[in-house]
Amino acid sequence: PKAPPPPAPTEAEKAAMLAALPAPYNAGDLENGRRAFARCRSCHTITPGGPNMAGPNLYGVFGRQAGALDKYSYSHALRSAGFTWDADKLDHWLENPRTFLPGNKMTFAGLRDATDRRDVIAFLKVETGYKTTGE
Repeated sequence: PKAPPPPAPTEAEKAAMLAALPAPYNAGDLENGRRAFARCRSCHTITPGGPNMAGPNLYGVFGRQAGALDKYSYSHALRSAGFTWDADKLDHWLENPRTFLPGNKMTFAGLRDATDRRDVIAFLKVETGYKTTGE
């Protein structure tokens, strides 16, 4: 049997996790990140063991090889991308997925605002099991 997922962090724990992130993400606004991520939720889940939808589950994305999540059908572009997801890669991806990695199948046009991207990345780091000893 699968172990139950860990309990969700409290707001105080989330604030401490945010403060421990490397700059500029430690200055992120988690509430703005949550709001900006709302447009991603139609295709992505972020919970441990969450389902893949039109896009893959993003829990544990930081430090994961691009195109390598089991049971998700990635585009050839992502399967052969040859990089590991970190904040810098995700920032460029979110700015414009089509130009960052031509041939990927993500239909999202991108987040043009640098503050929104910073806040989404901070939100994802806090919500998807990122460990500050990584990256």
